Amino acid sequence: MLRQPLLTVIMPVYNMEKYLGRALDHLAVQEDKNFKLLIINDGSSDRTHEIAESYRDKFLFFKIIDKPNGGLSDARNLGMSLVDTPYFTFHDGDDWVDPGYTAFFVRAFNQYPNVAMVSCGFWIDSQRRNSSRAVDKKKENGLLNKRETYLKMTNIFSSPVKGYTWNKGYRTEVVRKYNLTFVKNLAFMEDQIFNVKYISLTDGYYFTSEPLYHYWQRADSMVHTIDLKKVPDNFKANYRVWSQIVKSLLAERDKNKTNKKAAKKAAISDSNYKD
Repeated sequence: MLRQPLLTVIMPVYNMEKYLGRALDHLAVQEDKNFKLLIINDGSSDRTHEIAESYRDKFLFFKIIDKPNGGLSDARNLGMSLVDTPYFTFHDGDDWVDPGYTAFFVRAFNQYPNVAMVSCGFWIDSQRRNSSRAVDKKKENGLLNKRETYLKMTNIFSSPVKGYTWNKGYRTEVVRKYNLTFVKNLAFMEDQIFNVKYISLTDGYYFTSEPLYHYWQRADSMVHTIDLKKVPDNFKANYRVWSQIVKSLLAERDKNKTNKKAAKKAAISDSNYKD
């Protein structure tokens, strides 16, 4: 008997006719096929919708939402608003995943029921170099506190976590409780801003360096081309990220101090009672 899916994969797409078939081919052969695929077609003018529609019969739960072009954040926000499973993740239309990708999120949340977010490692696949490499070759995993999570997210070198959304699993209840959305007034880093805000409001994070997602670095990608007009956005985004981190860690420090004082007071009270 088919159980109710626990995971939704949100895939925002815009003019992805060159790459979408590869992404859907890999999702269609997941070890755990019992997930919902939600494709948000953000006003594509090519064959993106037609290609996506041709894969409908390859998935147990499949939905395409067509909307006017509003940008990546807008598409992600719409996708999140439509999620009706306990967990969700994101998948870019030009990337692809290994067979254990969807199973990882469900398994990790089941294994660590008290964590708010889980994360897997990823491959970097370069079109220019025609190569594929794991971003972190060390075999590491474990539970992280808030400070450790921020360090893993903002590490610009070999962290298997980083600030991306496509290697993260989220709890839908957290997004609903705090009305979390992606900012729409920045050209990039909106994913890291969202993740830092999410972590600041929650406790418990599990990660593994096992690479399950293939991050395709296209030669024509906007992320990898220099545009001086976006420099102000870069400063704004970094300011928002680090101000949120500092604010969060200060609040965490104050909370720990309060907890220690309360514990000490309770211990003294208990000692007096025994006397």
